[in-house]
This record gives sequence, C-alpha cells and structure tokens, in this order.
Amino acid sequence: MSRTSAGRPNHPSGQDRFLEERASYTVSSATPDLDAGVAAIRETVRTLKPKPGVYRMIDARGDVLYVGKARSLKARVANYTQVKALSNRLRRMVSSTRAMEIVTTNSEAEALLLEAQLIKRYRPPFNVLLRDDKSFPFILLRADHAFPRIQKHRGARKAKGNYYGPFASAGSVNTTINALQKLFLLRSCTDSFFARRDRPCLLYQIKRCSAPCVRRIDEAGYAELIAEAKDFLSGKSSAVQAKIERQMAEAAANLDFETAAILRDRLRAATFIQGSQAINASGVGDADVFALAAKGGQIGIQAFFIRGGQNWGHRAFFPSHTAELEEAEVLTDVLLQFYEEVPPPRTILVDRELPERELVEQALCTLAGKGVAICIPQRGTRRRLLHQAQRNAVEALERRLAESGTKARIMQEIAEFLELPEPPRRVEIYDNSHIQGDKALGAMVVAGPDGFEKGQYRKFNIKTARSDDDFGMMREVIGRRFGRAMQEDPDREKDGVWPDLVLIDGGKGQLRSVMDTLEDLGIEHVPVIAIAKGPHHGREGREVFHFPDGREKMLPVNSPVLFQLQRWRDEVHRFAIGAHRAKRSRAISASPLDEIPGIGPARKRALLLHFGTAGKVRAAALDDLRRAPGVSVAVAQQVYDFYHAGG
Repeated sequence: MSRTSAGRPNHPSGQDRFLEERASYTVSSATPDLDAGVAAIRETVRTLKPKPGVYRMIDARGDVLYVGKARSLKARVANYTQVKALSNRLRRMVSSTRAMEIVTTNSEAEALLLEAQLIKRYRPPFNVLLRDDKSFPFILLRADHAFPRIQKHRGARKAKGNYYGPFASAGSVNTTINALQKLFLLRSCTDSFFARRDRPCLLYQIKRCSAPCVRRIDEAGYAELIAEAKDFLSGKSSAVQAKIERQMAEAAANLDFETAAILRDRLRAATFIQGSQAINASGVGDADVFALAAKGGQIGIQAFFIRGGQNWGHRAFFPSHTAELEEAEVLTDVLLQFYEEVPPPRTILVDRELPERELVEQALCTLAGKGVAICIPQRGTRRRLLHQAQRNAVEALERRLAESGTKARIMQEIAEFLELPEPPRRVEIYDNSHIQGDKALGAMVVAGPDGFEKGQYRKFNIKTARSDDDFGMMREVIGRRFGRAMQEDPDREKDGVWPDLVLIDGGKGQLRSVMDTLEDLGIEHVPVIAIAKGPHHGREGREVFHFPDGREKMLPVNSPVLFQLQRWRDEVHRFAIGAHRAKRSRAISASPLDEIPGIGPARKRALLLHFGTAGKVRAAALDDLRRAPGVSVAVAQQVYDFYHAGG
C-alpha cells in the first residue's frame, strides 16, 4: 500500500485541527460527488501503462488536490476506484477529483524526487506539507576572486565557491562568520568596495580582516588562510588549532609578542566556535539527525545539522496535513521535501524505520551525487545525538502546543471583542504610505492562526486617487482588491480569496471610505474595523477601535488582544514604509534616459559617459549624438526624435 493510503486513525486538535478543517473546507466547496470522482479516475486509468511516474489529482477549479508517485501508474491510480478500501480522507479526495495529470519517469526514484518538487510547488491540501517558508542559510567561500570573500548565502547556489551548511538560522551563521573572520582574517566586503579601497577599513583595525584590498597580505598568504578556513569548516579544526598553537609558540620564542598576541586572539576565536557547540558531535562527520514526536494530534520533528563534527544548529518542523498517516510516513515525506532545498549529507540519522527506505536513499543519492545512508544508530555518539534530538522534539512540540493554545485563546478573544461570529482564519490589514503626496502606495498584509503569511502581502501603486488624499487612496486600494475578488470568486467558495476580517490603519474617515467602496461594489458581510491611535497619539497604548455603526471601543493597555492587534497594525505600517522607501530609491536612481524606448543599459551608459548628464544628451544636436562612441546612426536618430518630436 502506498504512503498515502496507509495509516492509523488520528485525532487532530488545536492548530492541526485548523489545518485539517481548512483542507476539508477547500475540497468541500467543489460540491463533492464520489461517483463523478471515480469516473474521472477510471477515464484516466484507461490510458495508463504500468510505468513509474507521478500523478496529480485536480478538482473542478483546476487546483491540485494531491500529488503522488507510483512504481506502476496503472495499478496505483486504479486503487482509487476501489472506494470501499479507501479511508475517509481519501474518499473526500476522490469525491473532489475531476481530472488527473500524469508524468511518466524513468524510475521510481526519479518519480519520488519529482513528487517532492511538485508538492513544494503546489502545496496540495491532501499531502503532508513541510510548512517552512524560510530558506536555510549557508556560509560561502567565493572562488571567483584572487582574494576570496566569506559571506552568508541563501537561495540557489549559483556563485562559484565552497558552500558550508545548512545553518539553522541567520543568527548562527552571523555568529560563526564573525568568529571565522577573527580566526582567519578573511574579507567580507563586496568586490566593488574591495576595488575602491586605498586604505584599510575598520575591520582591519579591530583585527577581523587581513586587508588584502591594500596588499597588507599577498595572494600566497591569503590563499594559506583560505586553505585553513576550508580545513576548519570541513571538520579538521583540531589540526588548524594545533598549527596556530605552534605558530604562537614560535613567535613567543622569537620575542615577536605582537604576532603571538594576534595568533592568541585567533586561537580564542577557534575555541569560541567550538565552545558554542551545545551538542558534542565529534567524530560524527557530516550528518543530519531527525527525531519525531507526536502529541495531541500534532507532529513535531527536530533536526540537528552536523558538518565536519561541528553542530551548525537545529530546527523544529511542524508538518501539516498529517491526520490518518503513520508517523514514519510523515517523516519520510518531510525528509524528501527538506532535501529539495538542502544538499543531503552522507549520513542521515533517524529514530525509526522508514517505509521504502532503500528507495528514499536511492533518490537522495541522485540529488547529492554521492552515497547517502539512512540509519538508526544503536550505540555511541550517534545514539546519544539521536536521544538528544528526541528530547528536543518532545520539548519543541510541547512548546508548540502551549503556544497554539495561547494563540487560539487570543484569536477567540479577538473574535469576541470585534464581535465576529468565529475566530478569523484570514485577516487583511491595510495602510497607505507617502511623503507630502509623493510616490504614494497602498499596502496589504495577511495574518492567520499561523502568523503572518508573507507570500500573500500586496502593494498597490496609487493610479487614480490624489496622493495627498488618504481617503481616496484607501478607496482605490479597497476597490481594486475586492473588485478582483469579485471577479475571481464571486460566490466566496475559494479558500484564501475572501478575508474573515479587514483591519484598517486609520480612523472614522478611512473606515467610511472602505464601507462606501464595498457598498458600491455590492459586497456585504465583510467585517471591517479601523484601528486609530488614541490620546497622545497612542503613546499610552490607548488605541481606539472604530466599528461601521459608529461605535468605538478600547482595550486595557496590558491586554494580550491589544498587543496582537497592535502587532498586525505595526506590520502593515512596516511593510508600507519599506515598499515606499524602495519606490523612492528606484525613482532617485532612475535616469531620464530610461523613458526612451529601445535604449538599453549599455547605450544609456555610453551616452552619459560621452555627454556627462542626461540634460546634455537632451540638448545635443543630431550630429553630436552620432559622434558618441557606441551609438549607431539609428540610435542617435531615435534619441533625437524622442526629445524633439513635434518641433
């Protein structure tokens, strides 16, 4: 039986119950019909062959319900037509299925990798989802410069160099890089900054850089530091420390106390890095450790990242859509989605036997380009590491459950205070930003039971309203947002389109603007509240909440509900200000030559280098434009015509 259909009954509660209810809401809105779903699947089975591949279940709206892999597509997909053998969860899925999409692969391992990719792309409601929207940071030692740079790196690994990671957080990377700079005196500045220096910067003065920019160290000496850094990050820290100790002793014996003091500081930096390792992982090499805990219908997975025998941090994951699945199957799905982003190490330690372990190993070997082994350690340091991960998994899950209970209570209290029928699942918060009417824009942030959903944030460039008219700008933003919602989902059936609460940063005027706009669109039953600063501009936390019927409410200054509402308001304010600053920065750096159609960056640069300013380009005669280096006759004519059209 596949990972999907296998599993024991599970009873979700708290946050997990919300996620499962959300999945149920998503599929129930399509008017489920089990017979229609089975008919659509049978139609697909008729064309399938017993080959490995990946299949997608599609609902009536075209949304992906589920992504699965199969050794034999024909046999696996046909199982969904045996309704009596399906769990309730799978029956709901089949009921909502109206079409299927099939991709064949060369092997089952290839199908397993493709399945993980598609799950991360579509985030289907019937798949286990690794809910983590932050990429993992790495340390990068660049290899495209005579004096390589050390830096923090996120995202695709396109730059040429050596990557070390993953680290659990940006904080752990920054701390490690700071210590590595003290230990190896490597530069962290950009190439452009490096090229402009004619004297050492402050990092040289505080002994965190060897100042290769002004040749205080030659290429050979810097290359030696780079080699030591690579050895240290690859797990040869003891050899590096022993070398520095010898050099320090030799310098002291030669009465070169200044050099000895520098080497002493470097040795302290190495000791700091190793002393900050809360987990003893010496002798383990490169390994990731995963342990799972389950309680109250939720699952928590703790991961330790060990590289070169050094602990590079740990992170807890709380996957969603795990009801009715075996815990080992959930761990398998989490591993595959996790390693879609992070290169697998040679060893992965887990606390239970995984279904299809050999197949998963084969798939991860393909990703890593080297051997990968998944094992359950029985003794020694690895077993102690696993016990520590198990203990951390239990503690993290208990904290999560406590926090979820607190959040649920606060959301319930928010619903009561704002007189909502139930705790909101999607809250949209709006604000405008401009400076004296310049570069105005509107901003929307989205919050839910899990916190802020940054992938749902939106900016609105103000197009029709006057930039000094706050009420008009709010009308434009709300009109565009809900006008689009009316087009996309007029019956309010689609999850994630319509909010359960709209919170406006403003007072009575902004609230009236929003209500008038919704009324003009014919939209009713959307709760709208405005939050305005109270006496003394909110310095006492005395925000006033305005209701559409004219009532006003306030909360005690120490109320958790007030803190949560303030946090939502502050987030939209931060997002609006940040978007406005970015817009102003782009405007400041823009050139009048950008307006000329068909003129690319190279020709703009050539014109500016030749004439000096955009104003002189505008005033130049046609013959002068033709004489500019890198500017053809046709381009010169195009520039001249742009500025002299009609005269």
